[in-house]
Amino acid sequence: MISKTAFSNKSYSVLGLARSGAAAAEALLASGAKVTVWDRQDVARAPFVGRCEVADPLEMDLTGFDGLVVSPGVPLNRHPIADHAAKFGVPIIGDIELFAYARGDLPAHRVVGLTGTNGKSTTVALIHHILTMAGLPTLLGGNIGEPIMGQKALDPNANGTGVYVLELSSYQIDLSQELDCEVTALTNITPDHLDRYDGFAAYTASKARLFSMQSEGGLAVFGSLEAPAGAIFQAESVRREEDRAVAADLNALAGSQHEWPSLQGPHNLENAAVAVAIVEELGVAPTQWRHALKRFRSLPHRMELVCEEHGVTFVNDSKATNTASSAPALAAYPPIGDIRDGARRVHWIVGGLAKEDGLGACQQMLPNIAAAYTIGEAGPRFADLLDGQVPNVERCELVCEAVARARKAARPGDVVLFSPACASFDQFRDYENRGDHFRKLVGVIADEGDCEPAEFPVTDADYIKGEVA
Repeated sequence: MISKTAFSNKSYSVLGLARSGAAAAEALLASGAKVTVWDRQDVARAPFVGRCEVADPLEMDLTGFDGLVVSPGVPLNRHPIADHAAKFGVPIIGDIELFAYARGDLPAHRVVGLTGTNGKSTTVALIHHILTMAGLPTLLGGNIGEPIMGQKALDPNANGTGVYVLELSSYQIDLSQELDCEVTALTNITPDHLDRYDGFAAYTASKARLFSMQSEGGLAVFGSLEAPAGAIFQAESVRREEDRAVAADLNALAGSQHEWPSLQGPHNLENAAVAVAIVEELGVAPTQWRHALKRFRSLPHRMELVCEEHGVTFVNDSKATNTASSAPALAAYPPIGDIRDGARRVHWIVGGLAKEDGLGACQQMLPNIAAAYTIGEAGPRFADLLDGQVPNVERCELVCEAVARARKAARPGDVVLFSPACASFDQFRDYENRGDHFRKLVGVIADEGDCEPAEFPVTDADYIKGEVA
């Protein structure tokens, strides 16, 4: 556990016992706190029966409680718990705020807090990978991997060089007040999660709070200066000491990107530039991060290199659930030569449950596409949109048919890209289940003996998805 003493003799109610909530409750119990837990699911409450009070905080007098710890998945803009806690003056916090409270109880260390609409998981995983390869003790948590409150604290023998790397969703930031990170970062901001906010401006303000909690001497790194991220950068540049708010230098790395097999595309150049700015602040030398970038393995379902067969690369980008997410993947594989000579090389498997009309940002990437294979509920609509704009459109409906047709048509140097630009719920439980299905279909090719796993070393950890996107 992160702390054994920080919460001793304090009282907390924990609402929501999924991974982060359960880890928070366990850490509080281990620290000697008085804990009350609740979840609407019997199976989630069961591990705590007999160990602490099990009661719904909505039905409790919360007088005297030090905090109400809620899961980031609880929609505070609609849930009655917000008004109920306010009646008793009890702060609503999350597991990240508990970590902030516990920092004074931990051996000397540093914290990286990173947020953004897109690229968070890849960037924090990359930071963690680089630090590990450079020999710096590090833990990865937040909205990725194991909940931070469920992990063992970094060893005191790290002598202050240890780094906690946190991926932070806007929901987790909303539940924090005292998280003062040595390094903060923002990848980008685009409209998202607007069902939880009163418009895009409120969502942007949530992201900005990560920086307002940080001391002026801390470093703030920005991957994009496009609005509204640029406005946050300008505000932080004024508030901070000189050169403590910086824009990641994409140009300095662009010439080396071809050496990073798992970090292709303009979005991954941005992710890598943010990571490099951060690790250099933490003492990693250029020779160390250059070595590590070449050896990074992509996260599951995010431009994940699955295998190669006769010079054809198969890429699983099932995490791309809208056109804005698929566009950078399409951009990662431009034609080699003149497209008039058939140099297009992307065989795009696209479709599912559409979130939007039209092709969105993918429209600009159509010159990269040799053929499109449309699937799912939105397949016919994508086929109509792409017909006449790319050399070949195949109406497939099922992923298995699309993979088979793409494999037959692809030539050496081509890429079979599974980047659906749609939600998965028409045919699959979630994007992970969809990506696993694609992997298995490609695995059949591997079993035939013709397909070799893409050659890049495995990282030090097997990352898993956090609770909140």
